[in-house]
Amino acid sequence: MTRSAPTIPPPHPAPRIPSFRLPPGACDTHCHVFGPDRLYPYVPERPYTPPDAPLEMLRGFHDRMGVDRAVLVNATPHGRDNRVVTDAIATDPARYRGVGNVDEGFDDAELRRLADAGIVGCRFTFIPRLGKAPDLDMLDRIARRIAPLGWHVDLYLPASALADVGARLAALPVPYVLDHMGVVGAAGGTDHADFKALLAQVRRDPKARVKVTCPERITAAGAPYSDVAPFGRALVETAGDRVLWGTDWPHPNVPAMPDDGDLVDLVPLMAPTPELQRLLLVENPARFFGFPP
Repeated sequence: MTRSAPTIPPPHPAPRIPSFRLPPGACDTHCHVFGPDRLYPYVPERPYTPPDAPLEMLRGFHDRMGVDRAVLVNATPHGRDNRVVTDAIATDPARYRGVGNVDEGFDDAELRRLADAGIVGCRFTFIPRLGKAPDLDMLDRIARRIAPLGWHVDLYLPASALADVGARLAALPVPYVLDHMGVVGAAGGTDHADFKALLAQVRRDPKARVKVTCPERITAAGAPYSDVAPFGRALVETAGDRVLWGTDWPHPNVPAMPDDGDLVDLVPLMAPTPELQRLLLVENPARFFGFPP
């Protein structure tokens, strides 16, 4: 399945300039770099084939949106090869951090090399369409090994699973980040049991962070995703110092490709005051991901 045609669409070719102006130091804490495949081949066992979306495209997108910093999350098409992220970080170490893909085949020296290259966490995916869910015992073992590095674990985990795994996450020896608002469905409203479980997990566990990202995956109404704003606002109000914002550019596997101007313009609906906006966009990511002052 190498070098085959893309199976998902490219990002919006010309997202509009948002009405909301991101503050200096704003960080996109969840975005991806794909390829180019000729330099960073996609693994044969990947669940989808993206169009190339290399660093120069991401940089142009961030300049258009007003993003100053970013956390590059290695996605499944690159497997356990983290070079696409570490090479990007090396171009501007003050601007970029990374979240890698690792398994128990990585020895401690390899993990240290990734940390030295700007990787600050590792990701585990519990979404069936992206492959088999990781073994929780393995997650525990890796968490113990990365703790001395100061890493966190990033979890693409549905909030519906928290009833089964929430206590286990709270027992981890490292912080953890719950991606994309737990992929709750906006149609159920903020009183839905899954979203209440997400709020409860974040409220009771100071190690938990949550990304108010991917309204395009959660919405029932479609663009401009105003039905998702109450979910983001509830999370900001619950744990304003532990929420993170990002775009998920270039938006792999979305139901409909978003205009990123709409995503930026949701920020003041989720974080309505300048103080909350600065926490969400600047201070929380700078502190959590270790950006320089």
